[in-house]
Amino acid sequence: MTVDHDVLPDDDRARQQEVSPAALVGYAAAATGIFGWFLFGLLVQRQGFVDSVGESAGAAFALLLAVSVVGTLRRNGD
Repeated sequence: MTVDHDVLPDDDRARQQEVSPAALVGYAAAATGIFGWFLFGLLVQRQGFVDSVGESAGAAFALLLAVSVVGTLRRNGD
């Protein structure tokens, strides 16, 4: 078996940046908000389990899209 690319040693690989505490707080707030949105739809609006899951999943995917766009813009701006 042959290798068609060079393998970098562990020391030469680009190191991943650690996640900042502010980002972790933001992730926790987003998760709490999405779960709260699910409970609001289920318990307050009484729209049913499946509809509440779908609505909160849609909100979560929209949030992920926004985060990925902002992350892309930040990386390309460097």
